[in-house]
Amino acid sequence: MRAGRLRHRIDFEERALVQDQNNGEMIPGWRPVREKVPAAYEPLSSKDLFSAQAAQSQATVRFVIRHWAGLLPTMRIVHRGKLYSIEGEPLPDRDSGLEYLTILSKTGVTDG
Repeated sequence: MRAGRLRHRIDFEERALVQDQNNGEMIPGWRPVREKVPAAYEPLSSKDLFSAQAAQSQATVRFVIRHWAGLLPTMRIVHRGKLYSIEGEPLPDRDSGLEYLTILSKTGVTDG
């Protein structure tokens, strides 16, 4: 894969206890793990969901990044202000398995 394809920047976050800015209490939330990671971004599909008279949309996206051993499927991705949940284990590249990871993600219904 040519490095020029990795022209998007994404952030990875993980669930953690974070400090509430109003009262200093520790509450469940998300904290940054890695920021501005070079990635290829490819939208795969989109669908509209109608349930309980609330319209929502959901999109499936593929991200490709350089290999990172610390990536967990429990993390989430932030790209251009949108939250993406990681769907399953990231897939290693076909050749060495150590150059790139392909991450299938969804946005729209959950917070990651």
